[in-house]
Amino acid sequence: MTSHQLTLAAGLILLPGLCLAQEKFANTITAADLEKNLRVLAADDMEGRETGTRGQRKAAEYIASQFAAEGLKPIVKTEDGKMGYQQPFTLYRKTWGDFYVNAGGKRFENQKDFIPNGLLYLPSETTYETIFVGYGIGESSYDDYAGRNVSGKAVVMLDDEPKTADGKKLISGSSESSKWGGANGWRAKSLLAKDKGAAQVFIVSTDSPEAFKQLMAQRGAMQGRMNRLMLKPGAENVSSVGVFLITTDMASALLNTTTATLNQTTEQLAQAAKPVASSLAGTIRMKADRVEEKTQSSNVLGFLEGTDKKDEVLVVSSHYDHIGISPDGQINNGANDDGSGTVSVLEIAQAFAKAKTAGKGPRRSILFLTVSGEEKGLLGSQYYADMSPVLPLDKTVADLNIDMVGRVDDLHEGKSSNYIYVIGSDKLSSDLHKISEETNKKYIGMELDYKYNDPQDPQRIYYRSDHYNFAKHQIPIIFYFNGLHPDYHKPTDDIEKIDFKLAEKSARLVFYTAWDIANRDQRLVVDSNKQ
Repeated sequence: MTSHQLTLAAGLILLPGLCLAQEKFANTITAADLEKNLRVLAADDMEGRETGTRGQRKAAEYIASQFAAEGLKPIVKTEDGKMGYQQPFTLYRKTWGDFYVNAGGKRFENQKDFIPNGLLYLPSETTYETIFVGYGIGESSYDDYAGRNVSGKAVVMLDDEPKTADGKKLISGSSESSKWGGANGWRAKSLLAKDKGAAQVFIVSTDSPEAFKQLMAQRGAMQGRMNRLMLKPGAENVSSVGVFLITTDMASALLNTTTATLNQTTEQLAQAAKPVASSLAGTIRMKADRVEEKTQSSNVLGFLEGTDKKDEVLVVSSHYDHIGISPDGQINNGANDDGSGTVSVLEIAQAFAKAKTAGKGPRRSILFLTVSGEEKGLLGSQYYADMSPVLPLDKTVADLNIDMVGRVDDLHEGKSSNYIYVIGSDKLSSDLHKISEETNKKYIGMELDYKYNDPQDPQRIYYRSDHYNFAKHQIPIIFYFNGLHPDYHKPTDDIEKIDFKLAEKSARLVFYTAWDIANRDQRLVVDSNKQ
């Protein structure tokens, strides 16, 4: 630092020529205020803010109240013709309806007795003959299908693959699994069964009953999270042939035999060098229905009108939704993801509102946009940008998006915490990249890390937050991000782990960048199209 620079207690660097108005309003963005708002948004009573839930709606109401308190304009026309802060939209969720297998006088149900893999659609109850096909292997040296016609039938097979007496895998002749064994052996088995004409595929798990229950709980949680939400109703990519992981008890019922008999057959197979002929067979009735449900969500918009260039709009965005409550009842508060970005938007909005009140309002208008549905596939920002832009996209000059700030990631742990990942600044506009660099150098002095800006980076972060729905419309963007950490998408992403001074610096960087974009004479040039 030269003798002409003055380091401020708040973490700013004041240079000659620093606009005193900028300094004054940037200083209103404080760690204390960020923490105050985040203690509300990341509290347990927000229930993890999952899209379409009571917690998400409660969070939306809080954000709207903060926009109103700062005097931001509501610009969304409501059903009664008035103006509001929330932009509602409908989402369509595909879920399981009736999903069961009846066999041996018992009824087996999804996620209670079996684990499906992929999407199956059998809207009417259907009857199948069942047939046992050993390990379901199809090799010239070991063919479980030799002499068996499985066309139109439900096949039952054992997971994994046979071994020799010395513990080696029979097919590979070594300790290494063949394509029929290991964690992904079911793929080869199910593909072969389908090629043979099997109507359904049931694979008997080698796990203990306790381990199977644990696996079912894990898969159930994943399935709940992956229930697809869509902005439009429509057909899914479903199949009439299902693949199921089941217990030995359920397999016995499917084959109309006892568990003891099935275990005896399994032992014979394990000791034999060739498939063992078996007459185990039965009949089942099953149904797997898919139903479509509607759910409501909303984006929250606060508008600050500009002065002489008010028809042009800068967007400052974040997503306020998270992943809700885990199956075991733990709340995923999402303090970092993306409570941190949302409270940053609130603080930046407050700073610009104070500037306007003081007669220093921006020349261009600013839309403070907090969206939901990001965790479900960037749905809220997609709705705004693709289906219902409240302000014209051709007048939107840029989007500055904030997602997961105020945490030091694994790559910086033990090193400097004075950094921010900057993603996308050069993708569409050389002006924007230059402003970003110069603004940081002049006012903040953070390390701008471009690791995730590399198109070859395997994480593909550029495509994974809400800015992308603006970028695909050729609107210049910057994505501000502090990186991934061990608490990502876990109940441990709590407020106690946020570095609010780091979040303050990040928010001030966004504020200064927004100030420059909103007040410069010329609109940002769009002169590149990088990946």
